[in-house]
Amino acid sequence: MIKVLVVDDSAVMRNLLAELINEPHAIRVVGSAANAAEAERMIDRLRPDVLTLDVEMPGTDGLQLLERVMQTRPLPVVMISGLTERGSDITFRALELGAVDFVAKPRRDPINGLRPYADEIREKIRTAHAARLISPERFAAGGTSATHAPSSPVALEASVLRENLVLIGASTGGTEAIKDVLTTLPAEMPGIVMVQHMPEMFTGSFARRLDSLCNVRVKEAEQGERILPGHAYLAPGHSHLAVRRGAGGYVCELQRSEPVNRHRPSVDVLFHSGAQVVGPRGVGVILTGMGKDGAQGMLAMHRSGTWTIGQDKESCVVYGMPREAAEIGAVDEVAPLGQIGQRILARLRQPARRIL
Repeated sequence: MIKVLVVDDSAVMRNLLAELINEPHAIRVVGSAANAAEAERMIDRLRPDVLTLDVEMPGTDGLQLLERVMQTRPLPVVMISGLTERGSDITFRALELGAVDFVAKPRRDPINGLRPYADEIREKIRTAHAARLISPERFAAGGTSATHAPSSPVALEASVLRENLVLIGASTGGTEAIKDVLTTLPAEMPGIVMVQHMPEMFTGSFARRLDSLCNVRVKEAEQGERILPGHAYLAPGHSHLAVRRGAGGYVCELQRSEPVNRHRPSVDVLFHSGAQVVGPRGVGVILTGMGKDGAQGMLAMHRSGTWTIGQDKESCVVYGMPREAAEIGAVDEVAPLGQIGQRILARLRQPARRIL
């Protein structure tokens, strides 16, 4: 039985979340708190397995409480955040501080709007309960940095910058993992295309946040947009992202088709397109995440000659997607998060391998 403590300043929201979260013999809300002080007392008394935490609260807000919890008694936290630009910025800060995942409150009528997401909320609580808690200090110790990384001492050839492509997929824990990979890369990179499972209202903010931290330019992908060296393109939350060949090189292709593996955007869609049009000129990376999205696409890339890298178990928040890919033989090498950026660069300096 997973014990959950709900923290929200709204009594109506606390009652609703308890109603949506409780699941016989599996998940039980053991208490609810209206503010940070009450939450800290309940954490000590009730010893919950997972905390759901409102982002914006009067007095000590959700971020301040989260930081104290992760320093004094770390436990898995799922943030409850509003679908606003400010809400998304706060949410990304919460993920930096150690929150496992977040649930997005609908902007209009958040009370009734949350009801259709009961299954998703419970799934995120189960995922958080199974997650590995990794502190920001450990990320730093692993060799990554939240500031611009120095340029690589060995420049990549112009043909590599023009003809190669890096494809990255991630889910739970992926916002920090993607950031940690990108901040180790120099500005002189082939184009990068990325899928992170994330609601539509958050992908633009996430891209802007990455852009402020990285040497490469980061933006949300647009339909028909040419993929340029030194740029990274994030799938928007409303569409699958695929790549295709255009007259001047690789091009972004957005697809509002049905979800794949319950996700849109789906990592599998991106990776399958990479297998078809990039092949030996590609480097594919699968990062932390629950489920199996991306595994079959990575296998297709591997078979097409793409060099594939999986994040290792010890550095994953959730060792799901990388494990699935490794188990079916889709991964050429496994690396800790702090080394993935350097492994990408090392591979790009080598000749493209033959298709097996």
